[in-house]
Amino acid sequence: MKAVTIYTKPLCPYCIRAISLLKKKGAQVREICAAFDQEMRKEMIARSNGARTYPQIFVGDAHIGGCDELYALEEAGKLDPLLNG
Repeated sequence: MKAVTIYTKPLCPYCIRAISLLKKKGAQVREICAAFDQEMRKEMIARSNGARTYPQIFVGDAHIGGCDELYALEEAGKLDPLLNG
């Protein structure tokens, strides 16, 4: 299974929802709380081509977006192949 990195902020319901789905899928999730760390926030924005909202999710090196995009992949049946590919 590919490694998953998710940039989060505390108490973010979208972050919590995204992490919950990823863990349900058995993914190893590396959570980076970037809200109060300027260097991590800069890294998140650079990796996500300017996206500033939380969460920002990466499967391997591929940026998939936020919580809505993650659930759209799940509903389309594309999340499992992405995680396992």
